[in-house]
Amino acid sequence: MTKQCFDRAKELIDAANSEDPNREISEGKDWPKELLYSRRMSDMLERYAPDADDAMKLAVSAQHIQRWKSPRSDYPMNRKGYHQWRAGLYKFHADTVADLLAKAGYEAEFIARVAQAVGKKSLKTNPDTQLLEDVAGLVFFEHYLLDFAGRHPEYDEQKWLIIIRKIWNKMSVRAHQYALAGHIKFSDSLAAIIQKAVSE
Repeated sequence: MTKQCFDRAKELIDAANSEDPNREISEGKDWPKELLYSRRMSDMLERYAPDADDAMKLAVSAQHIQRWKSPRSDYPMNRKGYHQWRAGLYKFHADTVADLLAKAGYEAEFIARVAQAVGKKSLKTNPDTQLLEDVAGLVFFEHYLLDFAGRHPEYDEQKWLIIIRKIWNKMSVRAHQYALAGHIKFSDSLAAIIQKAVSE
């Protein structure tokens, strides 16, 4: 029964992310953007925490579930609006995955655990939330930082140091050690500033 629930939940999450109208090319294949992100999260979890249980496997795959349905442009383009958007996203992702897990046949306690992690509840005290944040940070550094840099040529070094440290500080010591031990691929062009950001 548990395997049936897991397989069904994974199918539902993948189907939801496959609806993303935004596309991204990876290794010559055209992907729905959030489905690709979900796969990258799952791959990183397998590398970073291969003993993670089903709850965390589903949580990482649903980290950005249907994110395109809550665009940044729906909120004021200022700091307050940004924080409102982020808070709204966390709730949206948590509610969405909770509905899908219920459809897959999971019990309320399991659903609540996954939703709390996806909803970013109690970072630094909830080990599930911390693990999710670790994986998200590692995925960002390996797959998304270079593209983000390309979209913001106006950022100076100080701005980049702030951005990198903000992400780094959400990650655990274990994730820091994993990244610095060479287990993730840093872009050569950004490696120096990443090293500077995390060593000062």
